[in-house]
Amino acid sequence: MSVHKWTQKFKNLTWTSYIWLAYLPYSIAMYLPITGWQTYVWFSLFAVFLLLYILVIEKPAWQRVTMPLELVVTGIFSIFGANNYMIIFPGWQVGFILGRQAKNRFYQFITVYYVIILAGLVHDYWLDAQLFSWQDGKVMGLVFPLLSPIMAYTFSRSVWRQRQLRQTNRRLQAIVQRDERERIARDLHDTLGQSFSMITLKTELAKKLLVKAPDKVAAELTDIEQTSRQNLQIVRSIVNDLHQRSLSEMLLDQSQNLAAANVWLTTTGEADATQWPTTVQGTLAATLVEAITNVIRHAHAQTVQLTFKMTDTAYQVQLLDDGKGGTMSRPGANGITGMRSRMLNAHGTFAIEAQTHGTCVMLSLPKEMATK
Repeated sequence: MSVHKWTQKFKNLTWTSYIWLAYLPYSIAMYLPITGWQTYVWFSLFAVFLLLYILVIEKPAWQRVTMPLELVVTGIFSIFGANNYMIIFPGWQVGFILGRQAKNRFYQFITVYYVIILAGLVHDYWLDAQLFSWQDGKVMGLVFPLLSPIMAYTFSRSVWRQRQLRQTNRRLQAIVQRDERERIARDLHDTLGQSFSMITLKTELAKKLLVKAPDKVAAELTDIEQTSRQNLQIVRSIVNDLHQRSLSEMLLDQSQNLAAANVWLTTTGEADATQWPTTVQGTLAATLVEAITNVIRHAHAQTVQLTFKMTDTAYQVQLLDDGKGGTMSRPGANGITGMRSRMLNAHGTFAIEAQTHGTCVMLSLPKEMATK
């Protein structure tokens, strides 16, 4: 693996989740020294928990399985081991992850979480009622386990709202810059466009008025006329390109539509994509509007991830949702056909495929398009 790939992997490491493992030795120390087979069972459960904890971080696609299993393993500590500190780990980790997903998933998680703690308390009280005396101190020790998932969820929601706000501000800045480009486009049209039109009129008039050496001058004037007309077309082409919709404008509108549908939008590489050529942004923006509309109407998704990437030969976009996936066509619908036609007309490629959970749409435009 190259140094660049190692550096990128290092940067993408989810430090906030792994930092919590610094507290794991304190829970392990409670079962030392090893005195019998029961202790070996607890240490085996520690190993299973650690594996599940890492998988939740490193394999997001498996979270529908790994997160419940992690809660079950820590629940065993809570119910049968009188250890309510192990359940704090999924309380913070899972609570933070669910903070950027639909609220009903968090409600399901927190319900099971508190049921496990309550079952552990009932079991402990049945074994020894003295454990719940204020002098023992374990009652006060329940405060952090009880508050952990709520604190993690609240913190996560705050972080993602701040991130969405920063993305919105960047998009607004890009729109302001675009307004300036549009002003320049108007100036070009009002000044150079008129000048070139005047040149065309003057050359046509000069051709009629010329009486000397018409065999030599007419050809030159014709060239001037053709050149001026070509320049006028270039100016009009520039103006039309500047009026195409940018990715920032599209994302600003669609992020609001997704938020209204309770769908979280995250992007990767957006800042670089806003600097792509105008014609490229216009084509991709129009296609992504249709793709996002399909997500809102049909996917029943909770999150949408947009990844913008530029290679040596192409501009690429990947849209990935976590919805129901399934069939890629519906009677009377032409959304996918329209997206495919738009990309093919721009000499690009369009691909769509169903995932285990959701749908992946891939768009690609060749770099040669920007020079045409």
